[in-house]
Amino acid sequence: MEEGPCPALNEAARSAIGETVAKAMREFQYLGVGTVEFLYEDGKFNFIEMNTRIQVEHPVTEMITDIDLVIEQIRVAAGNALELTQQDIKFHGHAIECRINAENPVSFRPSPGKIVHYHPPGGLGVRVDSAVYHGYTIPSVLRLSRRQAHRSRQDARRMSDAAQACAGRIRDRRHRDHVAAVPRARARKDIIDGDYHIRWLEEFLARGGMDE
Repeated sequence: MEEGPCPALNEAARSAIGETVAKAMREFQYLGVGTVEFLYEDGKFNFIEMNTRIQVEHPVTEMITDIDLVIEQIRVAAGNALELTQQDIKFHGHAIECRINAENPVSFRPSPGKIVHYHPPGGLGVRVDSAVYHGYTIPSVLRLSRRQAHRSRQDARRMSDAAQACAGRIRDRRHRDHVAAVPRARARKDIIDGDYHIRWLEEFLARGGMDE
């Protein structure tokens, strides 16, 4: 799952890291879309890497800024000047994204197959990025994002309604539910409190999370 704004940061920390990245991009004279990644621990940011491309998490950024990053990337690549300034970037609402993969939720092995029933979720603030359809043979991934405009992270967590709809409506010909872990995991207190980490899912499943 990806979400924005980050629940582990306050406004001062978010502004500090934002200005650090903006300053670096100005000095590099970087043009285009990119993602600078950090680890945050004990009040300090530690640089990991920069990806000079659109990333899978970009719908979260688009939903809380109302900026189409793909269009902006194309405009810059075409030689046009960037029309946005840093002061134009404003966050509003809260967004959470889930990647729904065609894999066994316990072993994580790929589980491709023909979709015999598909009814994607919809509604205000719900966005699905996928190429799948009824009768499609799965080799890929589906992204589910939801934003609550002018509301809090708690409101955005209502995306579970859409995730639950997916869980009941995406099944392969063996009638296996590929996203059963999504609604169960997001109901956990540590997910609700934003107290999760890179090994959280592994530990959740090791504790028998699918059976809880």
